[in-house]
Amino acid sequence: MGLPFLLTRIFGWGVFRKASRKRAERHVAFTFDDGPDPRYTPKLLDLLRDRGVKATFFVLGSKAEKYPELVKRMHEEGHQIGIHNYTHMLNWIMSPRNIRRKHVERSADIIQRITGERPTYYRPPWGILNIADLFLLRKAYRLVLWSVIARDWKLNTGGHHLRHLLSKHIRPGAVIVLHDSGDTLGADREAPGQMLTVLRDILSETERRGLKCVRTDELLKLERAA
Repeated sequence: MGLPFLLTRIFGWGVFRKASRKRAERHVAFTFDDGPDPRYTPKLLDLLRDRGVKATFFVLGSKAEKYPELVKRMHEEGHQIGIHNYTHMLNWIMSPRNIRRKHVERSADIIQRITGERPTYYRPPWGILNIADLFLLRKAYRLVLWSVIARDWKLNTGGHHLRHLLSKHIRPGAVIVLHDSGDTLGADREAPGQMLTVLRDILSETERRGLKCVRTDELLKLERAA
């Protein structure tokens, strides 16, 4: 457990966390975990549509199965859809076989049935991988973490502090993680509402700063460009 944490979180080995500022130019990627949620995801999609922003959603397969119309809308509006396990379970407590078959492949099948497109990007719950994930899942999936996280899943973070953290750390090449559902372990159910209020201001600020919001796969293409 310790080795993959050290490799991915400290050294960024085997995962995509951010693009270099030089290659990213003025691009950033907003990503959203734990959805789709019937209360908050439609509001988020409305906001992104109104601002002309494309994002990446790392969805739970069980929720995609329950709310296929939201996944279909994500796809139709040009957003990227990735996998966040079937349920929000910690990879450390599951066998590599269960992770691959019962969570990742199962979720990929569900998303493909809804959208007609098979997802190839994966983010584990809490960003925690085991050693088998690094050597098995990365053969078929691009593993994605983040460079900016702001504890938006807790109401006591406060809108002012959340806004300050995002404003301070978002810069060219950043991969920002936020959450459009508050029903996972440790999260507050009303927290996505606070996040949406802050995000509205942050998107205005990124536009003023000349930053362009793109999907994670688009940011990665910039990083790989020679």
